[in-house]
Amino acid sequence: MNFLKIIIGIFCCILLAGCLYPDEKLQKNTIPYEDQIVAVQNAVDRFQEDSGGLLPIKTRDMSTPIYQKYPIDFSALLPKYMAEPPGTAYENGGVYSYVLVDVEENPTVKLIDLRISEAIHELAIRIDVYRQSNGYPPIKELITKNIYMLDYKKLGYDKAPTIESPYSGEHLPLVIDNQAEIYVDYRIDLFKALKEKDHSYKPGDDIRDLLVEDTYFVPAYSLPYTIDDKGEPIFKEEK
Repeated sequence: MNFLKIIIGIFCCILLAGCLYPDEKLQKNTIPYEDQIVAVQNAVDRFQEDSGGLLPIKTRDMSTPIYQKYPIDFSALLPKYMAEPPGTAYENGGVYSYVLVDVEENPTVKLIDLRISEAIHELAIRIDVYRQSNGYPPIKELITKNIYMLDYKKLGYDKAPTIESPYSGEHLPLVIDNQAEIYVDYRIDLFKALKEKDHSYKPGDDIRDLLVEDTYFVPAYSLPYTIDDKGEPIFKEEK
């Protein structure tokens, strides 16, 4: 009987260790440590200096949205400038894509939380299934001429899916355009940023850089925003 208890105890310890390790590893891969970002920035700066101004970035189509356009190519940085990608990077099992912004003037390392793309992908699948049966997505409300809110109940959701903001932790809604492309609605974060930060934006200006300044993140999967006559954020309509 004692022998059996020992075997059971060992088995439970193995199970417990197996449960704890993934959580520990997940935590390491999901917290954007400042020292990791600084290390990547230093590697990028050294690479650019040694290469005569070139940047270690992957090639993307010119139509790629601006904040997703310049992903860092870690293979260009290894092993001379870094021993390995940071643990939070997708290339090393993390949940972030490391990208560059302001590549012409001051190439700066920022992050995209790839869990956003996973949520968007799941919603896109449901929209495609609905469109195959009905010929169009389930529109609930018109926001602007080309931006819409979805009727999520028709897609099988009990409540509207949201994205956790990398800036505020708020739950941000998702919208679609007239091509059924899905975007995160950052107006909550932009409203807060406009109130808290000094700026000189005018109606017609794209104000998304407010979210990039002084943060680790870019507003991935976003549409352009501007301000109205009251200084509040609105979608910037194409002319």
